[in-house]
Amino acid sequence: MENADKINDEIWGHYIDGEFRVQPDDAWLQEYNPGTGKPGYRVKRGCAEDVDQAVAGAQKALPEWRRQKPLDRGRILIRIGVTLRERLVEFSRAENLETGKPMNQTMGDLEAAAQYFEFYGGLAAGVEGDIIDLGNERLCYTRREPYGTVGIILPWNAPLNQAGRSIAPGLAVGNTIVVKPSQLTAVSLLMLAEMAVECGLPPGVLNVVTGSGSEVGTPLVEHPGISKVYFTGSVGVGKKIGHMAAERIIPATLELGGKSPNLVFADSDFNAAVKGVISGFTSNAGQACIAGTRCLVDASIHDEFTQELGRQVAQLSVGPQKDAVIGPMITKGQFDTVKQYFSIAKEENATLLTGGSVAKIAETTGGWFVEPTVYTDVRPDMRIAQEEIFGPVLVVIPFKDEADAVRIANDSDFGLAAGIWTKDLSRAHRVAGLLESGQVFINQYPATSVETPFGGYKKSGIGREKGRIALNDYTQLKTVVTRIEQAE
Repeated sequence: MENADKINDEIWGHYIDGEFRVQPDDAWLQEYNPGTGKPGYRVKRGCAEDVDQAVAGAQKALPEWRRQKPLDRGRILIRIGVTLRERLVEFSRAENLETGKPMNQTMGDLEAAAQYFEFYGGLAAGVEGDIIDLGNERLCYTRREPYGTVGIILPWNAPLNQAGRSIAPGLAVGNTIVVKPSQLTAVSLLMLAEMAVECGLPPGVLNVVTGSGSEVGTPLVEHPGISKVYFTGSVGVGKKIGHMAAERIIPATLELGGKSPNLVFADSDFNAAVKGVISGFTSNAGQACIAGTRCLVDASIHDEFTQELGRQVAQLSVGPQKDAVIGPMITKGQFDTVKQYFSIAKEENATLLTGGSVAKIAETTGGWFVEPTVYTDVRPDMRIAQEEIFGPVLVVIPFKDEADAVRIANDSDFGLAAGIWTKDLSRAHRVAGLLESGQVFINQYPATSVETPFGGYKKSGIGREKGRIALNDYTQLKTVVTRIEQAE
């Protein structure tokens, strides 16, 4: 660490105004490899002063970036996406060390991140306003303009995937950005920020400040130079950020938790439903807000369905190997939380169908692995049926009929996603209209892509990301009216 733009493979500083900020006397935060429990990268412990520097850099870069033709901004974003795909293995290895995810999963996450930059790069020149007819004597039109400098706070469960989802649309419409990644999974984003400048992004347009929520996140949201806030994470922290944004009268997009139901009707494709339910709650080892962790099954097929479900879940591979289905809990805190819910389920007298313990491989690797777990004899009011566990834990609840299924599905503080399994398309669309959920997947789970709007009802959040709609969320609307003099 000889100077401010020097890094090495183990120690990473902030990325501000196009350079790494590292000094010999800096304070550091330790990341850990979830697959082994051993120390990994170290990242700089940020503070309010670092946020000040990052916002200053972003505001300095804002006029030039905003003036660029949208087509030119789009070309840079597409170049970032293409280059990220070319370096997919390198970035995947970094995320593997930070998240412990099997390499096949990190590769998939990063492919999606590349697609975000390509998708929004292609849309950059397509942001349009409207002409409003006020008669021949006046011309009225609207235009969409960037907010300015946007603050983004990211979670640890899918670092660069989440970053691409939030950063790419913001840059496409002319905002500059300051990002606080999780201090537990920050390095892949720092790598991306450096690569983005190499791809032609002007210095200062994208800045990354690492550190804790209290030392970096709070100063970022409260900074007078930040015009809009994006946050992805827990409901508790989301409430605090929403309150801070409201105090400043700035908009906040909040993508929060989920307890999503999969509704399996008796006429469904039985085998497809079993596989879809398993995929829904085990993807990313259950560490996804969209995880389908409530399985609602028609009572007439409940016993047969749960028997087959339990058999297949018990055979899932757990571990750090490339093709494992279940990787580790990404943080030690989340590992401990999932274990606590195993105890809660026992206290609530739920029946353990399979799993319910630390995985055996944790003993040999030292990693934070838990078994994929299924509980039956679960009432809708139990904690394990209401609270987001954020691990590979599924509860199975029977329903009597369609109305009962909808009632149980909507009996939740969350409303992020839902799945419906039926061969009756009228029922599928009828039920989809009744579910209080931001996304509904029919005979598949999940089924999201960069093009599809994403967000939740109720406590699952405010606002929408992904798809074309995200461009509206990153812009504010201006109406222009002028009088047209009439010829005499």
